[in-house]
Order: sequence, then C-alpha cells, then structure tokens
Amino acid sequence: MAERAALVTGASSGIGLAITEVLAQEGHEVTMVARRAEKLQRAVASLAEAGLEVHGLAADLREEQEIRRIAAAHQQRCGRLDVLINNAGVGFGAALEEIDAKRVDMQLQLNLRSAILLYRECVPLLRQAAAQHRSALVVNTASISGKRGQAWLSVYSATKHGLVGWTEAMNRELAMEGIKSTALCPAFVDTPMTDFVKEHVSAEEMITTADIAESVRLLLRLSPRCLIPEIMFMRIGDEL
Repeated sequence: MAERAALVTGASSGIGLAITEVLAQEGHEVTMVARRAEKLQRAVASLAEAGLEVHGLAADLREEQEIRRIAAAHQQRCGRLDVLINNAGVGFGAALEEIDAKRVDMQLQLNLRSAILLYRECVPLLRQAAAQHRSALVVNTASISGKRGQAWLSVYSATKHGLVGWTEAMNRELAMEGIKSTALCPAFVDTPMTDFVKEHVSAEEMITTADIAESVRLLLRLSPRCLIPEIMFMRIGDEL
C-alpha cells in the first residue's frame, strides 16, 4: 500500500493535471478521475512516463453511483486517502433571460453536488489518515467568482459561492479531527476552460496552472495546527 495517497477529480488537463503532478512529486500515489477516458489515459501515460505513480479512472461525477464507485476503487487500490482534490467543474455563460435549465443542472451537479457527495464517501478514509498524521487535506477548486458574483457567469458564480461556503462548513465540522479544507479562488487561469475570453484577456496575462498547483504543495507542508481556509489568486491589474 502507498505511504500517501490522493484522489483528484477533473485530472486530465488544466489545474487538475498540474495538481496531480505536484502530488505525485510529493510522494503520493494518485487516482486521477475524469469523464473522457481517452483524454484521461493520455494524461496518465504522460505522468507515468515521468516516473510518477498515477492511475486513471473514467467516471461521470454527475451520477451518485459513480461517485461511490470512485471512492471504492480508490480504497481498493491504495488502501488510504490523505488528500482529496475536488477540481472537476464546468462553466457556461448566459444572460439571465437565456439561462438554460440543463446547463444550470450540470453546473450544480459538477461544481457543487459532486464535491459534497465525494466528501461523504471519502470521509472514513480521510479520518483514518487524520488519526495517523493529523493533516488530511481536502482542496476545493472554487473561483474568484465564488467571492464576487459575476454578470453573465451568474450560475457559475452561484455554484462557486456554494463551494466556498461548503469549505467553510467542513472546516467547522472536521478540522478539529485533523481534516483541513481549503478553497482555491483564482481569477482567469490559462486553461481550455478560459478559451472563451482569450480574445479579450491573452493567455500570457492569465494565472498559470503551476501557480495553482504550487499552492497545494504549500498546503501539504503546513504543520498540523495550521489551517488556510481559502486562497485568492489575482492577476496583476485586477481590482482588489
């Protein structure tokens, strides 16, 4: 069994892939979860070629039974869970009058509901890790939109506000047991998810995925009594 193990959702590209690489570099055996199997396997192969211990698991996080399957498969393979990264998410922009119910549901399911259910399924393993070393960690990828409501991204903002609130609630519920939660709240990050805005904000002006991933390395190295409940990542020139 691994000495440290982690589970990352939305792990096939962008922020999730960068965080996975950091976790594996830091000695964690990582279960990488994503919806698209072929894309996920390419990501797994690229990290495995670098000598990192990672495994892929394709799953649809909109389905409760799939979330249960993810937790069970990770436990069977790794036997422990020290770090959970709730990174999977999706965003659709629309003016209020053009909001589509199916896209509302998808954002609620992926951005908020999946994190809630994955906490529930993983908390027994997180408690075991916390009992051993007092620093089990859950990281939730939120957004600067989770701190300030954004026009046109209103539904996305609502889900990310919910994720920030969920993170706060979990710290009140679990931190004294040694399970610490952190919400990451970045502005525009250079990933495929921000392609829609790159004609207005160039990739060179955006935060990098490495910026986000390195914050996870910091969180791994905190003492057991130190908690960082959220981190905001701003671009130079953004309104503070």
